[in-house]
Amino acid sequence: MAGDVVSTDVRAALVAERDELLSQLSGVGAQAGDHYDANFADSSQVTAERGEAEALATKLRETLADVERALDKLDDGTYGICEVCGKPIGEARLEAMPAARRCIACASKR
Repeated sequence: MAGDVVSTDVRAALVAERDELLSQLSGVGAQAGDHYDANFADSSQVTAERGEAEALATKLRETLADVERALDKLDDGTYGICEVCGKPIGEARLEAMPAARRCIACASKR
């Protein structure tokens, strides 16, 4: 029974994180759009800002993929198992990073 409560709490945290990431991605998408004046004097600044927005969007999409993978693992019963060595991921690590894919030992080898 306690495992079900933990699973429900983890799922709620992951869903909340997914929703926040989707919101942030939506905001970055608007930020990276073509809302700049074509005659803007500092095109290098525009280019830099677009590059930063694209880099942020890429990181957000990667994090979103990890969160969605963790939700899938909850559904198939493999949540909390290291993808590299197959051992359980420590509770403290999962608490700090609910979408963790590797145990601390395997993550540190990366």
